[in-house]
Amino acid sequence: MPDLFVRTATAQDRPTVERLWLMFRHDLSGHAGVLPGPDGTFRSERLDSAFTEAGWAPYLFLRADRPVGFAFVRGLDRPTRVLNSFFVVRGARREGIGVRAVRDVVHRHPGPWEVAFQYGNEPAVRFWRHAAAQLAPHAWSEEPRPVPHRPDLAPDAWISFAI
Repeated sequence: MPDLFVRTATAQDRPTVERLWLMFRHDLSGHAGVLPGPDGTFRSERLDSAFTEAGWAPYLFLRADRPVGFAFVRGLDRPTRVLNSFFVVRGARREGIGVRAVRDVVHRHPGPWEVAFQYGNEPAVRFWRHAAAQLAPHAWSEEPRPVPHRPDLAPDAWISFAI
């Protein structure tokens, strides 16, 4: 199993995380039909929040000296933490890195957790159900929830568990 190092992303890491963010949003665009803006980038409010807002934390995943993914956590100042964004580059998938990275991040902030994904994103559905079963066997739940202020969209899936 490849080595994996998970650490809090710093301001110096932001350009790297921004490039990973574009890959993440590109992956999601295939499921949501979202196009980039005229400048070729995607919306980045969550990226900005992860680096600037209280209660948020950005994490960077490294294999050797190569960036292989990131996670953004929000709700660190609330009873329930939310794994807001999570991404592993395609070249590092199917190696167990994703579950190992999730485990590392959530164990840094014990307590209740939630993660949302779209049912139309089959790889995410499989991954998050598998990750929840690994992290909290027999102690996780899944439920559909409407997307706030977007009645035109299908509900998101939310997985809840505690560490």
